[in-house]
Amino acid sequence: MSDTRVLLFTGKGGVGKSTLCSASAVSAAELGMRTLVISTDPAHSVADVFGIDADGSGPLPVLDRLDVLQLDSRMLLERSWRSVQEYLLKVLDSAGVGNVAAEELTVLPGAEEVLALLEVRNYVRSGEYDLVALDCAPTAETLRLLSLPEALDWYMRKIWPVERRVVTALRAPLSKTTGVPMPGSEVLDAVERLHDDLAEVKAVLTAPQSTVRLVFTPDAVVLAEARRTLTSLSLFGYRVDAAIANRIFPAGSDDWRSGWAEAQAERLQQARQDMAPLPVLTAPYRASEPVGATELRELADQVYPEGDPLGIAEAEPPLKLERLGEQIVVVLRLPLAVKGDVDLAERNSELIVTVGGYRRVLALPSALLRHRVVGAGLADGMLRVRFLPRDLD
Repeated sequence: MSDTRVLLFTGKGGVGKSTLCSASAVSAAELGMRTLVISTDPAHSVADVFGIDADGSGPLPVLDRLDVLQLDSRMLLERSWRSVQEYLLKVLDSAGVGNVAAEELTVLPGAEEVLALLEVRNYVRSGEYDLVALDCAPTAETLRLLSLPEALDWYMRKIWPVERRVVTALRAPLSKTTGVPMPGSEVLDAVERLHDDLAEVKAVLTAPQSTVRLVFTPDAVVLAEARRTLTSLSLFGYRVDAAIANRIFPAGSDDWRSGWAEAQAERLQQARQDMAPLPVLTAPYRASEPVGATELRELADQVYPEGDPLGIAEAEPPLKLERLGEQIVVVLRLPLAVKGDVDLAERNSELIVTVGGYRRVLALPSALLRHRVVGAGLADGMLRVRFLPRDLD
């Protein structure tokens, strides 16, 4: 595993995560770190923040030790997913769908973002950079994307082996009977390749040197989403090392600005109480959006008073095992979760945890395969599930 540091910036659309990601990258590069900024957001706002035109052909140098990469999603699709797309085109052609419409229909939803994460994996593994900073898509898309590796892993372990055997054995008779072409081995291999690739992505993004920065503005709706996001990120195994409250109003002499500043101060205090011990950093409201390296550097100095965007205490792992006498306790960090929102179930060798609208299927380690759940409790943002060997009362 590479020692490359990875920072993911996410938050509700429009809160300024692209700007803060870029500012953090500029600061790191000036501290001597070879830094790469990648955007998995289809809007590609990072290029606009630096005031450059990126053609997607590869990393573009913008400062000493700082490169920016705007991924060409169409090129990635052609290179990595073409065999599956060609199969889908054949299926649609057999159904009488025109060529132009078929091309559009075979662009799988979310495929661009998935392939962007695969590129992130490649750059992290290369060891070419000390820091890779990711400008992620808005929160909802990011959470769906980050939960994909684990969801696909469950499918590949439980369902795929049977499906592949059936399709391989019955490909010819089914094609003849239904008139619809069955997938060939190259398509099946592509699906398995995607599973292996996403497993590596998950390993990279949940490694100790990979952390998430949660960006929000001190508004009621945005803060509520940030709270839910913090819980969901921990549920899926991602370390959050800081939150950044952006666009903080300065105190003003007129009633309008004073009212805004007071309301923001109350919400910021609430955010610090709710998210503790997570540090909540702040970025001021500026007269205009910072564009270019000079203004981004100034912003970074305001966000990181110590001058180091990586000088934040190491984040606690979201999941760990503890031993309590004969019991083994699975401890899952779920900050801000409340008891009524959490549902827990055990199925065979899996623990199923549901929080709000998100579900995680945890494949239990081999040490727990001969154990059974004897109790669970949620307190202080920690879900503790107790296991006891089956041969004990």
